[in-house]
Amino acid sequence: QINFVACQLFALLAAFWFRIYLGPSHASSAVRHAFATLFGIYFAVFCFGWYSIHLFVLVMMNYGIMNMASIPNIHRYSFVVAMGYLTLCHISRIYIFHYGILTTDFSGPLMIITQKITTLACQLHDGIGRQAEELTAEQNRLAVKTRPSLLEYLSYLLNFMSIIAGPCSNYKDYIAFIEGRHVHMKLLEVNWKQKGYDRLPDPSPTGAVMYKLCITLVSLILFLTLTKNFPMAYIIDNEFLDKTPFLSRLGYLYVVTQAAKPKYYFAWTLADAVNNAAGYGFSGVDESGTFRWDLLSNLNIWNIETATSFKMYIENWNIQTAAWLKRVCYDRAPWYPTALTFVLSALWHGIYPGYYFTFLTGILITLAARTVRNSCRHYFLSTVPLKIAYDVVTWVVTQLAVCYTVAPFVMLAVEPTIKFYKSMYFHMHILSILALLVLRIRPQAHSIRKPQNQAMQNSVKSK
Repeated sequence: QINFVACQLFALLAAFWFRIYLGPSHASSAVRHAFATLFGIYFAVFCFGWYSIHLFVLVMMNYGIMNMASIPNIHRYSFVVAMGYLTLCHISRIYIFHYGILTTDFSGPLMIITQKITTLACQLHDGIGRQAEELTAEQNRLAVKTRPSLLEYLSYLLNFMSIIAGPCSNYKDYIAFIEGRHVHMKLLEVNWKQKGYDRLPDPSPTGAVMYKLCITLVSLILFLTLTKNFPMAYIIDNEFLDKTPFLSRLGYLYVVTQAAKPKYYFAWTLADAVNNAAGYGFSGVDESGTFRWDLLSNLNIWNIETATSFKMYIENWNIQTAAWLKRVCYDRAPWYPTALTFVLSALWHGIYPGYYFTFLTGILITLAARTVRNSCRHYFLSTVPLKIAYDVVTWVVTQLAVCYTVAPFVMLAVEPTIKFYKSMYFHMHILSILALLVLRIRPQAHSIRKPQNQAMQNSVKSK
């Protein structure tokens, strides 16, 4: 953990230096790629020692696949090899470390690299192996038309901005950043003459970085003061269960879940700040004319804490991982996309049983929440008081449902998870099943959505 924080703080300083002295106007793309790669490799070795060899082995294996595999199968082979290697490493860790969290835990960077490898493979398959008419608008925008060089590939996967804590980004966005087109492309989407500008502005990330560092500092303080004082293990303590009524246990479950969040807020916000400091992460201009630096943001804290639906909560937590799951699994799954996406998420996280309890429970609650929302929400939109009451109730239910779902994720093992769910009387499981049975849902077969271009063509033909 100390190595992690030290590397990220050093990466932050290096990112400022990279933007100022190795910006696109001062250095060639090759120099920027090389610097980002070499520093990333150094950070990996510094943090994880000889364990970092796993990162390099996986990267080079998939570089071979990218260059030798046939385009129709490149995404399949890359996915199987990357996820297979990651899973083998997860298995070795669980037997060697026995549920321990050690400083030699190299799985985090390996998970990020797995995301990037599979993302690039799918986008390369879309760009070379499929026709534009077969793609959705997003797939068309992100499709990669040529295989990257070795330097570009290594830079994308091992750059110092994301090697330690991510996040995963799209290959075309990263290359545009290295080549100096990243901000310019977003600015061209706005008519600046109407706003009174004679030329394109030059957005600075300094304000966004300072704001995110403030969030990081607050998260660190909360982690040091709350997380250790409210351990998740206490909710299955025998004395606590014997003396505490059910509603009080629910309230404490919410408290300990809140106490577990600051470490994620700290790590993800700091990683976002590192990328922004390097000049990466510009996402455009909002309606008020403010420059946004949230292209790589992994969470929206306000939307998480005020979420009134399970879907809203998930969409604002670990945003880049959710985007990865959507692009490599949900959008490409021929059937049961929701279930397959949750299963992939569990497998990607590791093989601890608690992960599977969390994500399998998440499938059930997601389906139930979707059903309840579709069946009931419209009844509460007629007046403002009804809408407020609906929002309050759904906020409470959503927050408690999330706490109930993620508790096994923290506990990891089977025995404490079963003990926890027994103490909660499996109430969320039961309520979700009742919702699915009582509210008559019609199963909807999943079909891959037609690309916009194809849909337009079909519309013209029908006319």
